[in-house]
Amino acid sequence: MAVVSGGQNICGVSIGVLSLESYFPKPPGHIKNPSSLPFTTSYEIITGLTIPVLLNNPSPDMIAPLIAAAQRLEKSGVKAITGSCGFLALFQNEIAAAVDVPVFVSSLIQAEMIHRMTNRPVGVLTASADLLTPRHLSAVGAENTPLVVEGMQDGSEFSDVILRNSRNDMDLEKIEAELLAAGERLVARAPDVGAILLECTDLPPYAHTLQSRLDRPVFDIITLATMIDHAVLRRPFSGFIN
Repeated sequence: MAVVSGGQNICGVSIGVLSLESYFPKPPGHIKNPSSLPFTTSYEIITGLTIPVLLNNPSPDMIAPLIAAAQRLEKSGVKAITGSCGFLALFQNEIAAAVDVPVFVSSLIQAEMIHRMTNRPVGVLTASADLLTPRHLSAVGAENTPLVVEGMQDGSEFSDVILRNSRNDMDLEKIEAELLAAGERLVARAPDVGAILLECTDLPPYAHTLQSRLDRPVFDIITLATMIDHAVLRRPFSGFIN
């Protein structure tokens, strides 16, 4: 039997997740619902860092606890690190510089790649179009990418539960309806978009319905994390030659 190096308390984890503190439901397809994910996960919760705080009051003071959490994930043996909110894009470069594993804290890091693949503008569905700034885009190399941005901030259920953190119970059907409405507004305004990119990690559970409605490829944090998992943990192929 081959000798395997030890030193890890828990083994077999692929993706580490820097997790904001939130208590609303995370349906299958959410990065914080490991029961449905095609890769193994480990979580570091940044206590006190909530969605409203990150979106409305981003601060350099957030960098140190995020880096410390990323370093704990790396020490635990994860092969790559992501985040539970796309607005963590602001700190992509600082976190990536602090660890030696790949870091992709926001799905927005895919924006330029998607544009290159489609040669058309990328439609971005975000938690808040008002709060997504050029700083977020610049931090992931998307400052010059042709984007059409539509926000979820006008959806009453999304705003009450996720943006304002006013309660923990959530109507999943209302969230899905609000996402579909936002997607339809986006393509009505810009029918030439070649694909949809979900900034918000709370939206991938409904991506299949959105794709059916808009008839375009849909990218999100799960598509990205799955690709990274396959890159950092290559498995042998199955199949046959003859």
